[in-house]
Amino acid sequence: MIELSEWRKAAQFFDHAGHRIAYWTTPAPNPEKPWLLLIHGFPTSSWDWSGLWLRLEPHFNLAALDMLGFGLSDKPTGIRYSILDQADLQEALLERLGASEAHLFVHDYGVTVGQELLARQHDRTLSFAIKSCVFLNGGLFPEQHRALTVQKLGLSPLGPLVGMMLTRAKLQSAFDAIFGARTKASEQEIDGHWTLMNENNGRRVFHKLLHYIPERKVMRSRWVGALQTASAPLRLINGGEDPVSGKHLYDYYSEQIPNPDAVLLSDIGHYPHTEAPEQVFAAFSAFHHKLGTITT
Repeated sequence: MIELSEWRKAAQFFDHAGHRIAYWTTPAPNPEKPWLLLIHGFPTSSWDWSGLWLRLEPHFNLAALDMLGFGLSDKPTGIRYSILDQADLQEALLERLGASEAHLFVHDYGVTVGQELLARQHDRTLSFAIKSCVFLNGGLFPEQHRALTVQKLGLSPLGPLVGMMLTRAKLQSAFDAIFGARTKASEQEIDGHWTLMNENNGRRVFHKLLHYIPERKVMRSRWVGALQTASAPLRLINGGEDPVSGKHLYDYYSEQIPNPDAVLLSDIGHYPHTEAPEQVFAAFSAFHHKLGTITT
């Protein structure tokens, strides 16, 4: 992964609905290259994509932001966090960059944002055209999502205390439980994630960000329907050792989605793009070779 200090230096910012949003993009976008929008997961940030950034940049103009409540972006306490608002942010970023179409690469919490964007495309209300979408591990189907204990507690009446009682050691323990047996996060990665979670007093909103779990249930018909009716090509790249959205999700996806395109990385956990960036890039680039997006 790119050193966090270097990643921080590369951040740019824009204002959205009165909030300061951090984003990253290719320094000088090439009009001959397609745009790739990278959407991160919970509870981390766009820094997750830094292990793939240099591999992807020769083929795409890249765009990523830290969603509201995450990473270097603002983390207001007085709002209700919603996937719908996070999807609005993605549209605002691409509009700012002048991108009328983009491919998506999404993970965890970000898969749900991607599903909402696909639903908007189906409704013909999206401000840009989705050309394809690649999903990494995430709760594509709420009935298949196996929440961690800390997430369940965060949604309980104890929620406001959970984030404040979280420690670096507890974060590492939670990550160890969802990573592959041989691909655990390094001490440096844990330090970076912990630093970014604490940016702008972020632990105060940890429990508020978890609203996406019940929101997935309420919006299931729309968001699962977006997968089943998608006009854009889809691929799932799934880390099978993930207890949250692992092989059980891969199997269910293969049953529920028409003509499924899915790749199983059997010994990888919940963060395939940081655990096994070479394997993930190989599966991602094979998909885009098939589409003709990557030709080299």
